[in-house]
Amino acid sequence: MRLASLARIRHNQFWLFQSLGWSALVVVLSILSLLFNPPTDGFWFALALVYAMSSIIAGALTWGLRHIYRFVWDRGFIVRSLLAWLGSLVTAYLWWVAQNSLASIFLDKETIDERVLFGDFFIFCLPLILLWSGSYFIFKYNQLFQIEKEKGLRSEALANEAQLLMLRYQLNPHFLFNTLNAISTLVLTKAVDPANEMLTKLSKFLRYSLDHSPFDRVSLAHEIETSQLYLDIEKVRFSERLKLIFYVEDSVRESLVPTMLLQPIIENSIKHGISKNEKGGTLRINAVKDQDSLVLEVIDDGPGILGIEEQSSDDFVPSGVGISNIRNRLRELYGNNYELIFGNVVPRGLSVKVKIPNESR
Repeated sequence: MRLASLARIRHNQFWLFQSLGWSALVVVLSILSLLFNPPTDGFWFALALVYAMSSIIAGALTWGLRHIYRFVWDRGFIVRSLLAWLGSLVTAYLWWVAQNSLASIFLDKETIDERVLFGDFFIFCLPLILLWSGSYFIFKYNQLFQIEKEKGLRSEALANEAQLLMLRYQLNPHFLFNTLNAISTLVLTKAVDPANEMLTKLSKFLRYSLDHSPFDRVSLAHEIETSQLYLDIEKVRFSERLKLIFYVEDSVRESLVPTMLLQPIIENSIKHGISKNEKGGTLRINAVKDQDSLVLEVIDDGPGILGIEEQSSDDFVPSGVGISNIRNRLRELYGNNYELIFGNVVPRGLSVKVKIPNESR
């Protein structure tokens, strides 16, 4: 459907330029004739009629010439060039004969010289048809360039989708491994009820993961709800050792974010921050508006990262798959219009901040 629509648009463009071009010729010739031949006894009107009929004939001849050019377009540049000259020569001659025939029918030969009306073959007809042929080839090459550009954009979009799909498939096994490992631990310790609860919530979480593609964007409220589902799974594992604090401004609840954006960050904080402390810890999730940007921040009170103060994702490359996944997804979705910043907090802990354009439906 899309290709058919594009072909129809290009076809309509040809007829638009064809109509405007030959109509403009009628207007110009009529005005020049009016300046040099004052309208007496209806002569100017007859002359304008001849110009109009001549332009209609020229339009029909060049329409046929267009079909010839299209027929031999794939025969090579040399064939196209030779045919352009030969076709223009024949078309110009036929037009010259037709318009002078019209002049002999509708105009009095004794009143005006035909060369004054139309010029001779080499001064008027042939240059105009050659100009038409040159314009046709310019527009044709421009259309082919646009087609190739569209193909390139589609290929780039498909490549981006494939890249995002690969990143998504990378994420799910990583999360699944960690969760199943936790469930296995609960089963080994005969904690049947917590294990069953984790399996139930895991199934809901994976259902959400399967229902959304990696290039979907959802509201922040939806993403927070999904993150809460993941945290419920971890709460079974950590019990009272995991404390949660959410601060989400009302103005950003409907802001759009990539699906599964917070989960890898939260997972990283729990794995490297909370779990390393026997007493557990606190996880804080903030979402605020900063001018035209949405700022998401996950803060834990773990040991932090030695040797960094505040570094962007380009300066600091984490070893975890999940964070690398986020960086790659953000780059694919937003280009350079994003920030991913890591920084230690006082007195202890790590802050992971994501800054993206604040957009909504």
